Amino acid sequence: MLQPSLGKAQSSLIDITSTTLTTPDNALDYVGMQGIDLPIHIKESNQLQSYIAKADIGVNLRNAKARGIHMSRLYLLLNDFSRKACSPAELKRLVQKLGASQQEALSDEVNLTFHFNQLLVKPALLTRDIAGWQSYPVTLCASWQKQQFRLQLKVAVTYSSTCPCSAALSRQLLQQKFLADFATTEHIAKITVANWLLEQGSYATPHSQRSVATITVDISEQLELGITPLILLAEQSLATPVQTAVKRADEQAFAKLNGQNLMFVEDAARRLAQAIGAQFPIFSIEVKHLESLHPHDAVARVDSGRRR
Repeated sequence: MLQPSLGKAQSSLIDITSTTLTTPDNALDYVGMQGIDLPIHIKESNQLQSYIAKADIGVNLRNAKARGIHMSRLYLLLNDFSRKACSPAELKRLVQKLGASQQEALSDEVNLTFHFNQLLVKPALLTRDIAGWQSYPVTLCASWQKQQFRLQLKVAVTYSSTCPCSAALSRQLLQQKFLADFATTEHIAKITVANWLLEQGSYATPHSQRSVATITVDISEQLELGITPLILLAEQSLATPVQTAVKRADEQAFAKLNGQNLMFVEDAARRLAQAIGAQFPIFSIEVKHLESLHPHDAVARVDSGRRR
């Protein structure tokens, strides 16, 4: 029995997405897919690193009469891209191809987002030869709109923040406790004071909390992505990033860092704006202190268009 050829079978398949609508006939701002699994490969520190990413891809449907977009074309182009090294220049070529795959009559805008984690080794503050891994959420947003390419890099950095107000109030209570305990003592030996501090130094302690800074910067197509340098720049600016592997000496060093690095949410946002703004003309920053005093969080935002 003769079998039909594959070519004939494919050519006879119905393409329902090419049919024309009668009603309703609205243009759509975004049509696409979310949560596509794929690897991406990015050059970091002169090494090609691979990541497991989730990709969101969408285009506009400008033709109000068109039934739908060609989703399989978007998926296959993404799949081809997953075999290449990801760079700003390659991302620009990709979004242009994604838009062209739909034909201008259908779509002229493309939005592509990759979500993945950057995993970095963090050495202990003092103890030699111990370190741990820390994961940083990363988002890459590439778009093609009005014949313009835009690429944004977003990273989230976790750090510790100690409240300056709480620290001042704690010191005041400690002072009052000291004056009360030695109210009748005219001369106090150093060793007595030292022993008192060892026993009573925690009479009142300031509150601190885990905090998160989310930094978004625009990346030029001529540059490298620079994910790790952006994370390190933020951590250096904040000065108290969370730690991984610690021993007692490292925990003590971290306590000292926090005590010397008191900051409100406003302080953190301003520090980051100064450091990030010196290297990236276009940026936005959100800082969130996950309060240990309150059941709510403290938040500050700043972007390059609103700085004074």
